[in-house]
Amino acid sequence: MKKFLIIENQYFPTVNWYKASFSRQYIILSRCERFQKMTFRNRTVICGANGLINLSVPVEQGRDQKLPFGEVRISYRDNWQMNHWRGIVSCYGKSPFFEFYRSDMEKLFSRRYAFLFDMNLEIIGWLNKMLQLPAQIQVEENFVENPDADNMTNNWLPKNFQALGPLVTYTQVFEDRIGFQTNVSIMDLLFNTGPAAGKLLR
Repeated sequence: MKKFLIIENQYFPTVNWYKASFSRQYIILSRCERFQKMTFRNRTVICGANGLINLSVPVEQGRDQKLPFGEVRISYRDNWQMNHWRGIVSCYGKSPFFEFYRSDMEKLFSRRYAFLFDMNLEIIGWLNKMLQLPAQIQVEENFVENPDADNMTNNWLPKNFQALGPLVTYTQVFEDRIGFQTNVSIMDLLFNTGPAAGKLLR
């Protein structure tokens, strides 16, 4: 297995994004790649009492823009941060470790970021500390061919994210109602398993 992993900069990445990252030494995120709609670059999936809930970060100029990812601006015409936070509290307020991470999470949702890439990068930086991810994050400003890297960009998309492994299993809040939901947002794993999340990903 190669020590470099090229992958897209996701909004609260999927569990398998982190599963793949734990086996690498370096994670490469590119600012210059073209922003793509219908990906996890600006969305994440959480588990609710009645099923999966999609949280999407609105972007200026709509989702069909053809800008480099690093230049995509977040739209604040609607109070999406409050809506996302309320959804997360509703889904995970009673999970075993939610209160342990609540204060830090509230800070992430209280700041207004100009660019989607930068917001995702800060979220991933915080998650890496909580999960004790051994890999280092490298941000590429320009596209560079790296023969020593595995490219898993767009490996998991909203249309197929539960169809592709590997499978990380643990107890979920609403598992008795909706069954176990694989490869949702890393928040789900973190709030349900706490400090054990990193060991499960290894």
